[in-house]
Amino acid sequence: MHLPHYLGLLDHSEKQITKAFEQVARHHHDEPDIEQMCQKLSAWSREHRGKLVPFLQRYFETSSSEPARLKQQLLAPPRHGALGLIRDLHDLWLLTQEVQLCWTVIHQATLALRDEELKATCEFCSSRTKRQTDWLLGRIKQAAPQTLVVAD
Repeated sequence: MHLPHYLGLLDHSEKQITKAFEQVARHHHDEPDIEQMCQKLSAWSREHRGKLVPFLQRYFETSSSEPARLKQQLLAPPRHGALGLIRDLHDLWLLTQEVQLCWTVIHQATLALRDEELKATCEFCSSRTKRQTDWLLGRIKQAAPQTLVVAD
């Protein structure tokens, strides 16, 4: 069974997105909504990891470094200014897509396993991850015209 691999991948992806949201909150604390929303979205991902613990124990998984490598490539240097904010939000959006896909894959496995508890967890966390991606996309759309068209 390969479900344990995906549970581990998801756990580490949620860990990386938690750290990434916190990093963006610190780097762009001067933006009115960024610090507060990124901290809230980071807390959601931290909560998702907590909800995964019983399933990691049930299905047992060893660690994976795949999501860490993805985060290192995306959010390595601190970026500043309006363009830096858009790039950081863009990278966060990509990381949330990784998490969303993991939730989707695991949800499909729950249907085959008939694991109602894991299925409910997938549905809850997946819907909140979608809200994370929706907020990021909305914030990118809000910032893009001014940042990309108006000169510094």
